[in-house]
Amino acid sequence: MDYQAQESAQAAPAQQYAGVGSRFLALLIDGIIVGIVIGILDAVFGLAIKNTGPAIGSGIGGIIALVYYFYMEATQGGTFGKKILGLRIIKEDGSPIGWSESIIRNLLRIIDGLFVYLIGAILIWTSPRKQRLGDRAAHTVVIKTR
Repeated sequence: MDYQAQESAQAAPAQQYAGVGSRFLALLIDGIIVGIVIGILDAVFGLAIKNTGPAIGSGIGGIIALVYYFYMEATQGGTFGKKILGLRIIKEDGSPIGWSESIIRNLLRIIDGLFVYLIGAILIWTSPRKQRLGDRAAHTVVIKTR
């Protein structure tokens, strides 16, 4: 390694992993955003969320939420909630995540989210890189960008 590359490697700050608090706050922000979108779509297109019962209504809401998480993470490296709080999802090697990582992370959110995200919180607290199950399976980490 030449001198400049060595100096650059030493100057790069260590990545700071995001903990439970900031990740949970981002989740709350995203929940509000998804809720507003669902409310607008229901008002404009009459998704029949109220008329078909909670099972169908929550199914439509769940699909909208999954599409939001899949798309935002795969194309932007994080949802609006994460961006607002200065968080970003990357692969363990530091490269940007793609569709496969986003899908894996979010399908496992179902398990991480059990008991009001207690499962995910315990996994984050016990992981040296603060990874929940979805992060571990997708080989991703959530870092602080500021």
